[in-house]
Amino acid sequence: MELIKSRLDAFNKLGIFLGQFSRKSFSKGTNIAFNELFFDGFQHQLTLAQEHNSWFTKENLLFAIENWAAALTKTNLETWIAKENLKEISPKKVAIIMAGNIPLVGFHDFLTVLISGHDVLVKQSSNDKQLLPFLSKYLEYVEPSLKGCITFTEQKLTDFDAIIATGSNNTARYFEYYFGNKPNIIRKSRNSVAVITGSETEEDFENLADDIFTYFGLGCRSVSKLYVPKEFDFNHFFNGIYGKKDLIYNAKYANNYDYNKAVYLMSEFDLLENGFLMIKEDESYASPIATVFYEYYDNPIDLKIKLYQDKDKIQCVVSKGFLTDEIPFGKTQIPQLWDYADGINTLTFLSKIDEYESTQF
Repeated sequence: MELIKSRLDAFNKLGIFLGQFSRKSFSKGTNIAFNELFFDGFQHQLTLAQEHNSWFTKENLLFAIENWAAALTKTNLETWIAKENLKEISPKKVAIIMAGNIPLVGFHDFLTVLISGHDVLVKQSSNDKQLLPFLSKYLEYVEPSLKGCITFTEQKLTDFDAIIATGSNNTARYFEYYFGNKPNIIRKSRNSVAVITGSETEEDFENLADDIFTYFGLGCRSVSKLYVPKEFDFNHFFNGIYGKKDLIYNAKYANNYDYNKAVYLMSEFDLLENGFLMIKEDESYASPIATVFYEYYDNPIDLKIKLYQDKDKIQCVVSKGFLTDEIPFGKTQIPQLWDYADGINTLTFLSKIDEYESTQF
């Protein structure tokens, strides 16, 4: 367990380093490992990330950093791995194909591969390539044994033992074709939904606004669909989310809002909108930017059955006393280390690669 312990300590030190960067301020701490080498450089990388991808605003970048700083505490890391029977293993090379929809979206897979004792081969999205290589260099400084265990590539992936790949439903078919003969986790598109019962407070809807608008709704944990009871008064919803009205001043968001509104109006769809969000009755789960779909339900039991039947399409269900495994309003974008994407325990998968051989996941 010495290898795992040393890597856990390295990620804990990374969490302490990241804790200097918040939406409130950048505050250079003392007694933080290699801070003189990395503090100013990370500020520069954050600026580069903003310039490279206009969806990666300073607010969204630092929201992601704050959450990782909060997650990478010694207590959290130890609690997480204590849930697994981790042991010293023969290290394998695990490839990760990362999405690029939100900042550091592939970091959990990266962390999990290294914590489990394996080496990692990373293929990043071109949309999100400024931060992780820099943070990897920091890890190599605080834990020199990691040198040679972390590789980034832009080439075709070769020479690896297992793979974790995240993409759209279309790219998932490509992944399954090319990587089906390796132990794998292949993730497809998923969306998150909120179930409204009518008992919600204004504060609940204010919190729901965070679930909808954080990262401009681009994450798989972003709520893109509402289930509402018949006769629901949408004014309660619009009043609760009004605090996010300044989103419309982001040029890219505003362009999507204007474009999608024009498409809906030309198609003569019925819309409700408030100047920065449109809601449209639609059975689909994936809604365009600046749009949330909704669907009425009559019977709560029938809705629970539907959500269960569609669980492979849904990442999170936000509600208040509707499901036993629901996520509270306002919490979808703050997952714990043990909240696994698609409900697949990545740590268990990585600890048993030798047993899986060519099993499909």
